[in-house]
Amino acid sequence: MHFPPFERSKGGINPPDCHADGRRLRIPAYSCVFRPAPISATLLPMTSRLPHASPAWHAELQLRFARSGERTVLRENRHFGPLRVQKALYPEGDAVCQTILLHPPSGIAGGDQLQIRAAVENGAHAQLTTPGAGKWYRSGGADAGQQIELSVGDGATLEWLPQESIVFDGARAHMRTRVSLAADSRFIGWDVLCLGRAASGERFLSGRFDLFYRIDRGGTPLWIERGRFDGSDPMLASPAGWAGATVCGTLVTSFPELPVQAAQLLEDCRRTAPVDGASHAITALPGLLMARYLGNNSEAARLWFAALWAIIRPVCCGRAALTPRIWNT
Repeated sequence: MHFPPFERSKGGINPPDCHADGRRLRIPAYSCVFRPAPISATLLPMTSRLPHASPAWHAELQLRFARSGERTVLRENRHFGPLRVQKALYPEGDAVCQTILLHPPSGIAGGDQLQIRAAVENGAHAQLTTPGAGKWYRSGGADAGQQIELSVGDGATLEWLPQESIVFDGARAHMRTRVSLAADSRFIGWDVLCLGRAASGERFLSGRFDLFYRIDRGGTPLWIERGRFDGSDPMLASPAGWAGATVCGTLVTSFPELPVQAAQLLEDCRRTAPVDGASHAITALPGLLMARYLGNNSEAARLWFAALWAIIRPVCCGRAALTPRIWNT
């Protein structure tokens, strides 16, 4: 399917699914099933399709990774709308399956709804990343949303390594992430959030962005975080809040041996710091190790998280860090 390029109008740049006058393009919905297999109990059925004339994108992606001998395979790859994975990659050999999540419109406009579900079954190892920053466009009134559900089975490993999310001034959106871990599973994940387009001198002065993040292990919550950012909120400038910063990032890891190895891992991780000198912290919580970045440079945040990942991955996953090639393109 061809997606049209950006069009410039008097109001600025429209998302690629709009005409220059702001009207929504009528592009037929599509659905593809790759190597169909019975849906795992950890995955929910695909929800109902929206009509073709809907004024907003509705997209879903459902992935299931399984162990087949010594190889991790992408057993299920179902998508609806402009959200997909092209193919499974094996830059480290058969044991680790790397996938790149693609969203051809390259941004989320008001009213768009994205759902991503990924299940890593017992003994499998999956790594998910994205080719570039996610963009949340200014809304004309309707809220946009993204819901991510990740589940990791017994003895399985998931690395969730997306690039940053950029929230344009005037965006109205929510992002909800839930990670469900089995008792002896392994997880490394990060998220970097940019309020406004700092490179263009834009600040997040209007709009609203809601965040919800939850991590469970064996049904018991390890971490629950909820945040709401309004463009006019004084907490964005307050020392008790964002202190005028525009970029906030969180890295989390959890694995069975962490309680024993947390002290040494903390010591090793604290030897590295963001190159821009931004505020940062690393701490160990029950069942989790967490790093935070608060500054004004998304690239510095990503580089710091990548450096921490290179320290944590051998301990958590038993493998040296191999930078995904897509990050260098």
